[in-house]
Amino acid sequence: MSGVRFGHVNLVAADWRRLARFYQEVFGCVPTGPERDLHGDALERGTALKGARLRGAHLRLPGHGENGPTLEIFSYDENAPGLPATPNRVGFGHIAFAVPDVEAARQAVLAGGGSPHGEVVTTAAGARRVTWAYMRDPEGNLVELQAWDA
Repeated sequence: MSGVRFGHVNLVAADWRRLARFYQEVFGCVPTGPERDLHGDALERGTALKGARLRGAHLRLPGHGENGPTLEIFSYDENAPGLPATPNRVGFGHIAFAVPDVEAARQAVLAGGGSPHGEVVTTAAGARRVTWAYMRDPEGNLVELQAWDA
């Protein structure tokens, strides 16, 4: 299909403001557009959730300029319970950020209220090497930090 362009990834949060603040402070994401407060017939029909209401915002992801993709963080008035994220669960697994220094990024995630998941490792990726680690944001979602060699 021609004309396709990536738009955004959605993350449903228990506290969208807290999670948005984390991604802004740790990774430099920038709010874009108005805060959302959506409800009514169209949202109910589109989500197939009776009485749905959500609030949240879009954050422009770093490194792609003014028209780059966004991370959409929403909280519904009634969030369904979630399972703890694991790297091997079927479905979307994690969000990844390319960083200059994985250990420095790990420390920033920890200082921002996140937690570790696994160890920092370096692996071959074709002719290059990548140092990476999984972390968890303050709500337990997996975040990969990766630094590629030249």
